[in-house]
Amino acid sequence: MNPDVTKLLDGLKHPFRKEIEELRAIIIGSRKDIDENIKWSGPNYSVNGQDRVSVKVQPAKSFQVIFHIGAKVKAEPKERLLAEDYNLLVWKSNDRAIMSFKDADGFIKARPYMKKLVANWFDVTL
Repeated sequence: MNPDVTKLLDGLKHPFRKEIEELRAIIIGSRKDIDENIKWSGPNYSVNGQDRVSVKVQPAKSFQVIFHIGAKVKAEPKERLLAEDYNLLVWKSNDRAIMSFKDADGFIKARPYMKKLVANWFDVTL
């Protein structure tokens, strides 16, 4: 885990810090080549320099996991990048989706599907 991300989260005193730490472990554990950094004032995860998952930690009353394919404009795929999203994602476009948590119970319910969901997102070939 990137100590800069840990330091950022330490300063926030986020009420869902435990869940965010578990999420970090799930994301980093999904592949050996994941890079964790800070983007848009929150944890961000990339592979081969391509941003793929960002965590929105502000405002502190909730947190979101944003599944995307980077900031550069690309042609949108005709279909969603994931066929199975376990009813956890709100799709903003076929290549961008958001998973939101407003309480610990929501995170606990999503936990059994998160590893597979994150791994599948990183495995999508662009």
